[in-house]
Amino acid sequence: MKKKILKIVGIVLLLFVITLIAAPFFLKGKIAEIIKNKVNNSITATFDFEDADLTLFTSFPNAKLTMNNISLVNKAPFVGDTLFSSKEVALNMSIKELFKGADEAIAISSLTIDGALVNILVNEEGVANYDIAVEDANAPAAEESEASSNFTFSMDSYAINNARIKYLDKATGMRFELVDMNHSGTGDLSLEKSELDTKTSGLVSFEMDSTNYLNKNPIKLDALIGVDLATSTYSFLKNEALINQLALVFDGFIKLNDDSQEIDISFKTPSSDFKNFLAVIPEEYSKNIENVKTTGNFSIAGRFNGIVDDTHIPKFKIDINSDNASFKYPDLPKAVRNVFIDTEITNETGIVDDTYVDIRKLSFMIDEDKFNMVANIKDLMGNTKVKSHIDGKMNLANIAKAYPVPVDLKLEGLLAADVNAAFDMASIENEKYENTNINGNLSLKNFVYNSEELKNPVKITSTAVTFNPKTVSLNELSGVTGKTDFSATGTINNLLGFMFNDENVEGNFNLKSNTFAVDDFMVEESVAEAEEVARTTTTTTAGTEQIKIPSFLDATINASAGTVLYDNLTLKDVSGTMIIKDEKATLQNMTSSIFNGKLAFNGEVSTKNETPTFAMKLGMDSFNISETFKALELFKVLAPVANAIQGKLNSDISISGMLNNDFTPNLATISGNLLAEIFGTEVDPNQTKVLSALNSKLSFLSLDKLDLKGLKTALSFDNGTVTVKPFTVNYQDIAVTVNGSHTFDQKMNYAAVLNVPSKYLGKDITSLIAKIDDKSLDNLTVPVTASIGGNYTSPMVTTDLTSGVKDLTSKLIEIEKQKLIAKGKDKATDLIGGLLSGNQAKKDSSATAVDTKTQVKDVLGGILSNKKETTTTTTTKTDSTAAATKNTAVKDAAKSVLGGFLNKKKKDTTN
Repeated sequence: MKKKILKIVGIVLLLFVITLIAAPFFLKGKIAEIIKNKVNNSITATFDFEDADLTLFTSFPNAKLTMNNISLVNKAPFVGDTLFSSKEVALNMSIKELFKGADEAIAISSLTIDGALVNILVNEEGVANYDIAVEDANAPAAEESEASSNFTFSMDSYAINNARIKYLDKATGMRFELVDMNHSGTGDLSLEKSELDTKTSGLVSFEMDSTNYLNKNPIKLDALIGVDLATSTYSFLKNEALINQLALVFDGFIKLNDDSQEIDISFKTPSSDFKNFLAVIPEEYSKNIENVKTTGNFSIAGRFNGIVDDTHIPKFKIDINSDNASFKYPDLPKAVRNVFIDTEITNETGIVDDTYVDIRKLSFMIDEDKFNMVANIKDLMGNTKVKSHIDGKMNLANIAKAYPVPVDLKLEGLLAADVNAAFDMASIENEKYENTNINGNLSLKNFVYNSEELKNPVKITSTAVTFNPKTVSLNELSGVTGKTDFSATGTINNLLGFMFNDENVEGNFNLKSNTFAVDDFMVEESVAEAEEVARTTTTTTAGTEQIKIPSFLDATINASAGTVLYDNLTLKDVSGTMIIKDEKATLQNMTSSIFNGKLAFNGEVSTKNETPTFAMKLGMDSFNISETFKALELFKVLAPVANAIQGKLNSDISISGMLNNDFTPNLATISGNLLAEIFGTEVDPNQTKVLSALNSKLSFLSLDKLDLKGLKTALSFDNGTVTVKPFTVNYQDIAVTVNGSHTFDQKMNYAAVLNVPSKYLGKDITSLIAKIDDKSLDNLTVPVTASIGGNYTSPMVTTDLTSGVKDLTSKLIEIEKQKLIAKGKDKATDLIGGLLSGNQAKKDSSATAVDTKTQVKDVLGGILSNKKETTTTTTTKTDSTAAATKNTAVKDAAKSVLGGFLNKKKKDTTN
């Protein structure tokens, strides 16, 4: 019997264990479906989770439901925004709750939420993304709704671990964030009245209108809260909060109504020790305050009471007071004493805009230095109105001797101020500065400012500022940084707009400097990608130095400097006007002395885009060519042969392109035009291989005697190619015309045409010319073309000199031939002319004889000139016998004359 009972018990236990193990597989689908359906049917958002796990065995006698990767995503008008998410949510409940129907309430005993995000948004129209409840006109009364809810809480504990709560109200410009939040509570919430013991910690940030009031400040709250579920009232019974290191205790209650909340909470510091003041300051700035020696008191006390609804906040009053206090850090040599604080923050109506701050007194002393401030700030959340007065004298170095400032903040200098200010934010936002009133003086001497954004510390030797009702006058600003010294005066038109309204600094300034080194203002920025420059490829990484034109400047600066150091250049006597706006500097009427000449330039430089750009027009007067070539990479690219030229240069250049990080031109991107005039020059062909190669190809040429005086040339450059327009230079009595192009990587395609006098072409040519004995050949020239290719380091020069000499020889032979023919014609003409003149002396009265002589002359002229002439003579028609007689006589005469000429004998004709 006993064995039978044990067997039955064993079977029952086995079945129970099997049930505990198997039940989750049958029930978790049911639970997940119930949760998703019920939640999604009651909200205008999408609720989902990846997986639900139900455990009975390890949590017996309870069931544990775990949901992983939960999300609650908004629909319109916040489509896609996540209202809530969590890595894991775990609920504990009795096993019997799992067997209830879908319409029965499920009681939850504990809740754990891990890695949660609560993201609350309010848009510009005041619509909140948490308003996701489905509106149903036929919905039952609140009591019925609660009674029929699918979940009831009878929890004895809950926990929220590593959560993040975000609140952003775009309508009011308010942002609140609580990160690294851990919150837990224990208590029996199944009772109508109970006590909930809570512990909360986290880092809180608060921003209003772009002003950070809290930035990840640590908070801690241990509170025993009385819960009255019947009236929805939560009371602070016993609690202590810690903000930074400041302890506060609370008293009062919060009551939740259907359309509002009632609040009546008071708080205060539990003690009046002045350490409370240091505890307000974040620990990273105030450091360890345990061993700080203090005297006097400091207290904070306040009360919030009233209704919170769509139009009201609770009325409140917060008093912050300290009377003749002091403190001294044990490891610092000086103390801060005579600390007086009397401040009140109040709202008496419950309307947000009626909040004001009244700083009746704020003063302290370090040694004999004293600082005083009074201020009244009204309408804090609306059109803020400020009226304040500040005065005092302070050795800034003493601050670090009395208070633990950050190590990298090295304060030096003497500050003196006496300033009154009255303004409202609406006037500043609308740039109606005539409604503001600031007056007083401020001076700062021997101030040293250092920052990671600056290459060198900036030492302000002296600063004097006068505050006027409409403007701020900079009476003096002098200082040094690195190699640079500077002094400035001017006027700022909108200091308040710059300070409070995120406006640019607008003004006019005069800047003077003895030495201004551009390198002193280089800042380090991260450049992720490689940049390609002409002829070299430079990869820039994090830490590359770049110059950035300040985006907050909108100013006109009249500048002058004795010396400006820019890259490897030294400019003297620099002056001109610089207009800075929108990260662009426009240069007007700039002049300077450099390379023993004068430079004038106008243009603009912009750093607004990732890659800086520039466009300039430069006028160069009497530049030393050699110095210019050595110092300017641009000239080495545009005119490489200038390396061989000694003398002076005048030039006008129009150029634009991109800049490298050090503000030198990126040669691969530049384009423009250049006009140049060279005078007082000497040429050394050995300084460049191109001229040396040309010298070797033409034996009669010696380029060191090339005459470049007064040479004017023009070129253009774009896409890495320089195109030179034709120009002519003279070597002794040889004119040389040059044109062509070269690339930035020094590949050449040039032609030089030399009009070479014949005397340089050898003995054969000169002998031939001497034989011809013609004065017109004394200035005979032959065009010789020299083709120049290859590159500047390895040039290729070819000429057509040989073919030119052959052509000239042929030309001279032809001239000699024509000259001999011309001589033969002359001799024949003289001979026949004499013959004809002898016949005329005989005075034959016969008309037929005279006519015959004339016709003979004409015939001989036609024969000797190898031309067939047709002479039409209008005569009176005679009989055929007379005509035949004349023709016979002409033929006989011609035959007689030609026969004598050809036989080189003189014959007489006898009738």
